Amino acid sequence: MPTRKADAEWRGDLKQGEGTLHLGSGAFDGKYSFRSRMGDGSGGTNPEELIAAAHAGCYSMALSASLAGAGHTPTSVHTTANVHFNPVDGGFAINPIELVTEAIVPGIDNATFQKIAEDAKQNCPVSKALAATDIHLKATLLEQ
Repeated sequence: MPTRKADAEWRGDLKQGEGTLHLGSGAFDGKYSFRSRMGDGSGGTNPEELIAAAHAGCYSMALSASLAGAGHTPTSVHTTANVHFNPVDGGFAINPIELVTEAIVPGIDNATFQKIAEDAKQNCPVSKALAATDIHLKATLLEQ
């Protein structure tokens, strides 16, 4: 199986410094900073946004696979991951993560969809990697 990599370089102190992130695939190269991490609108990304992208993408794939495996191939799955970065004693923590997914799945009832959606949350590889974090799921089955 492949190993994925990304590189980060930081220059300066925490609050005034800035850094760059490079994905090994070349799909993203960008800046990040303390200011972008704290949400001041200065531009650039942050580790939490990258975790959100990874989690939303992984969960959408896991849910699609689980649905298809149960005989219900989805027309579409759209997931937003909201990653909260909050102060805690001694620093900051990522907690909780909210997954909000909407799917169009022909021929499935809501109870079956909810069961498969929850199972996909438990078995998504990124969810497993983030198991120390509270992960909440709101799954909505949309009508076609």
